[in-house]
Amino acid sequence: MLKNNYLITGGLGLIGSNISKQLVRKKNVGKCILVDNYAGYINPLRRHFRDFRKYRFDDLQDKKVSYSIKKKYVFERGDVSDFKTMVHLIEKYKPKVIFHTAAVPVSKVQNPNISEFRKGSLDTTINILDCVDFLQRRKLFKLDRFLYISSSMVYGNFKKKKALENDNTNPIEIYGTLKLAGEVITKGVSNSYSIPYTIIRPSAVYGPTDMNERVTQYFLNKSSQAEPIQIHGKDEKLDFTFINDIADGIIKAATNKNGINNTFNITYGKSRTLLDYVLELKKYYKNIQFEIIKRDSTRPKRGTLSISKAKKLLNYKPKYNLKKGVREYVYFNNKNF
Repeated sequence: MLKNNYLITGGLGLIGSNISKQLVRKKNVGKCILVDNYAGYINPLRRHFRDFRKYRFDDLQDKKVSYSIKKKYVFERGDVSDFKTMVHLIEKYKPKVIFHTAAVPVSKVQNPNISEFRKGSLDTTINILDCVDFLQRRKLFKLDRFLYISSSMVYGNFKKKKALENDNTNPIEIYGTLKLAGEVITKGVSNSYSIPYTIIRPSAVYGPTDMNERVTQYFLNKSSQAEPIQIHGKDEKLDFTFINDIADGIIKAATNKNGINNTFNITYGKSRTLLDYVLELKKYYKNIQFEIIKRDSTRPKRGTLSISKAKKLLNYKPKYNLKKGVREYVYFNNKNF
């Protein structure tokens, strides 16, 4: 049986690394090529700075993990926006699917500027598609699917109880705007080059080894250090999605024919307030103190994303509600720090 290779840009990131961990355990997988520039976006002088990347592949040092699984990992350092780098890697490994997770993280980039986000969401996307077209026109390679990881931020302020994939998109800040531009590029260029694509819209991804200071990680750090927490908005809701679920949903979308040229919300499918999240943490850190302050008006008002399309077409079934996800997140944190 011919085994397929899979290439993951941003392969050392939270989502990319967890996609690879699930893929390498599948029988029909040959190699998982993880391409990353090894960049860090958090100020190392921050008190709670922790580089979790070494924990993302701790199973490579685990004696219980078989050699056959370990040898499926291939780490390649490189700039995904560089044509020579990517055309070489794609021709060399001939991946069945490219998972494009590389991007500048939204959460706590110091002094972000539009050029950084443009490179992460647009330049890299255009470059990968150009490389694929270059090789396909020369009959050196054929790609089954290009996966673009977008964001729920493309919806802007949610107008309905649940955001559907065909709802209007109206981002109100830089990150969501350029993620949406990346979606448009993916659709238009992929159609022009005859490259099958899938677009994924995650929301509030959290879980072990997160190091981008999303609100979930920030609150966990504060809780474990017994420091006071400020919650922006009493009714502020997010569709919290555990990392294992998002990785599972992305793989299902990439390997299912129903995912071709389609867009999916991949989330838990039920929003909870920031206060709900903090109260879950309080079960493990009894001394948590918090106050509720005015919401951040620069952030879109979000909530639940409908996952009925992913359930129907991909058989996507998220397993981690907030209670279960927080329990695993806290367990990892307490075990390692």
